Amino acid sequence: MTERPILAVTVGDPVGIGPEITVRALAEVGTGAAARGVVVADPSVLVRAARLCGIDAEIRSFSTWDTLPPEREGVIDCLDIEFLGGTKLPWGEVNARAGATAVRAVEVATASAMAKEVAGIVTGPINKEAVWAAGSEHLGHTEMLGALTGATRQNTMFVVRGKKIFFATRHVSLRRALDRISREQQVRCIDEALTALRVFGDDEPRLAVAAVNPHGGENGAFGDEEIEHIAPAVRAVRERGADVHGPVPADSVFHQLLAGRFDGVLSQYHDQGHIAAKTVDFDGTVSVTVGLPILRTSVDHGTAFDIAGQGVADPGTMRSAFLHGADFARFADRIRAEYGG
Repeated sequence: MTERPILAVTVGDPVGIGPEITVRALAEVGTGAAARGVVVADPSVLVRAARLCGIDAEIRSFSTWDTLPPEREGVIDCLDIEFLGGTKLPWGEVNARAGATAVRAVEVATASAMAKEVAGIVTGPINKEAVWAAGSEHLGHTEMLGALTGATRQNTMFVVRGKKIFFATRHVSLRRALDRISREQQVRCIDEALTALRVFGDDEPRLAVAAVNPHGGENGAFGDEEIEHIAPAVRAVRERGADVHGPVPADSVFHQLLAGRFDGVLSQYHDQGHIAAKTVDFDGTVSVTVGLPILRTSVDHGTAFDIAGQGVADPGTMRSAFLHGADFARFADRIRAEYGG
């Protein structure tokens, strides 16, 4: 169909900012990226968003991948999921039909990637309430993609300025995150991070493991997680020949990452890694789901219902997600081989 790999792009919730940032990002990128972006959506959603944003682009729809037309500058191609039938839903409101549309787009895009019709997917923000109102039991994209691909364990990899950040825990309270720290958990997370670094291009990865307590615990003065769990796990993996360091105090480990000492950092809890990445480059931080048998990059923000429909949403995160996806498309075969696709 094309010499460049194809990425299936979903807009997320059609009444959030997803449609706006998608049309803006793809219009800005044009035909110059390493991959071709094709939206999986109801085309009426893109037409509406393009008009709202003043984007002078033709929205061209097709029904199956084997009928995808040759790309052309100034055109945004859309695989029509035939779901809304042109219905215009109100912007910025939780809506079951909008949630169902978002779910359908993810299902189609994922099936396309599993069938190797596309190299990977780039996902826009969904609204969990709308998804649940549509009857889905999934907590979010991660759970949905796991069910659709059969993946049993997934993790998030942030990419910021070419460096990677992993998470030992994510959407749990800080108290529960601390309770989950164990030697076995740390070894598993270190191994998963090293595997992901290799899959995504760091053939001889250097990984730092962040401490959880101030100053790395100061030899037990501020906590014993480093002594009892983190340091023994690092030693165990190093004995196998891996280039792993830690626990490194969290107030310096991310600086060392950006300075080039490491290729990745394993952060111990959600905000430890998120704050570092988003302070450095909020719009440029991209979320990659590792453990799936397909490539998936994503924005790492919500639907922003408060500004949806105003044409003011910044497309920076979607542009970054697409461009990183285009770069990582060269690893699609590695991803399938490692994670079972």
